[in-house]
Amino acid sequence: MTKTIDYFFGIGSPWAFIGLEPFAALASEHGAIIRPYVIPLIEDNGGIYSRNRPEARRAYWTKDLKRWAALRGKVLNFDNRAALSDPTPAGFMVIAAIEAGKDWLKLTKALQEAFWTRGEDIGNAEIRRAIADAAGFDGAALNEQGQSDAVQAIRKANYEIAKTAGVFGLPTFGYEDELYWGQDSLPFLEHHLKGEKLVA
Repeated sequence: MTKTIDYFFGIGSPWAFIGLEPFAALASEHGAIIRPYVIPLIEDNGGIYSRNRPEARRAYWTKDLKRWAALRGKVLNFDNRAALSDPTPAGFMVIAAIEAGKDWLKLTKALQEAFWTRGEDIGNAEIRRAIADAAGFDGAALNEQGQSDAVQAIRKANYEIAKTAGVFGLPTFGYEDELYWGQDSLPFLEHHLKGEKLVA
């Protein structure tokens, strides 16, 4: 039987960025299909944006993120990126790519690298289109499709599916009615994919 992993993520999640490649490799290794859901944090379920956390926790969050990025071989650029750019429209482009049957993993990686490593303003439509073009996509078409009512409806549906499932943070992996929150939970997902589900 084919294994299917629900993948709840956002372009603006640094944890989703640094965990994307090891997750994709893990899914491929086990012949699993990834079912993607682009969503924001779900505050109703307890998700808390870093900007809303106390300073001590935010400082630790930043340091821990940098540690994990180094471990994953990623470089993070925090200089002015968050203040200048809204990654939400880039997520709409990824949904459009998913719906069109395009290589959404490749597009996601390109957009996240531009945002998190190079500090590019992916909230700017011209920059988004150029990133997609450079990755081998029709950036203008995907950007236009991303603004459609159909894509907006899919994002809303994604949110409701995730909320009902109990998702709150990003990334979250869902497999056989179990949720694994955070890219640091990939070892637990790996055990589950091997049929060795770990239960606390």
